[in-house]
Amino acid sequence: MSRILIVAEHDGATLNASTLKCVTCAAKIPGASIDVAVLAANGAAVAAQASAIAGVSKVLVIENPANVEPLAAVLAPQIAKAAGGYTHVFGPSTTFGKDVLPRVAALLGVSQVSDVMAVEGPHRFKRPIYAGNALLTIDVPADAKVVATVRVASFESAATGGSASVEKFDAGVALPSHTRFVSRTAATTGRPDLQSASRVVAGGRALGSADNFKIIYSLADKLGAAVGASRAAVDAGYVPNDLQVGQTGKIIAPELYIGIGISGAIQHMTGIKDARTIVAINKDGEAPIFEAADIGMVGDLFTIVPELEKALGG
Repeated sequence: MSRILIVAEHDGATLNASTLKCVTCAAKIPGASIDVAVLAANGAAVAAQASAIAGVSKVLVIENPANVEPLAAVLAPQIAKAAGGYTHVFGPSTTFGKDVLPRVAALLGVSQVSDVMAVEGPHRFKRPIYAGNALLTIDVPADAKVVATVRVASFESAATGGSASVEKFDAGVALPSHTRFVSRTAATTGRPDLQSASRVVAGGRALGSADNFKIIYSLADKLGAAVGASRAAVDAGYVPNDLQVGQTGKIIAPELYIGIGISGAIQHMTGIKDARTIVAINKDGEAPIFEAADIGMVGDLFTIVPELEKALGG
């Protein structure tokens, strides 16, 4: 029997949808028993949300004042201690998971499996390589604990309606003092989170400037969408790098993705290929993005986008 511990991603009050997708991945392992670990200063609210995920047997709440900020160096020793009775430890392949899970794997003395996109057995997984152009099958030794990050774009969110038990767990480990939280600087936009949004509007280098990028924000707000950008737009300084979508940015799988002024380099397409509907707007009819687009509009984005926004009304 496989006992799987999923490390919950949250903001202290709300459970991130990536955790529900990790549950879906874990459930692909036959006979799996799935528990969720919530590490927080006060984990009651998040634990209640985790306990409602269908398929979850138990929620472990690991509370410590030091967990108020998700510092990987602080969380990893506690997760490693909690993982003692488990065969698998999963976390999302998000910024959070990519930061924490490698440390957990190191503390447990195993190699991490990254970006799991398919489960073929308790110790066999598939992950994308070469910007998603090839799939690699990985076999983990049967006697080794599996520590893996889950490519959340490859899985649907698990259903809710469950009623898992909630238990407190005392990790009882010494926490490192060499890493400490100093401050956080983050823009509050009021828009959905890029990695979990159902709609995303992204802009590319063709916008020409940070000022021109305002039409992307305007359309996104009209649609209730998150805002993304190509690496070229980020490198040009039009937007901050936390909006970058692609192989070296964020992998997303929205219901609707609108790429505006984005040519569609392979690194960018890796980040959006799991989107349900792709809309491309570009003046170059030969742009690679049109090969993947479900709907394509060839023309001047500075003419099309305002007309599109006007048509949406409201």
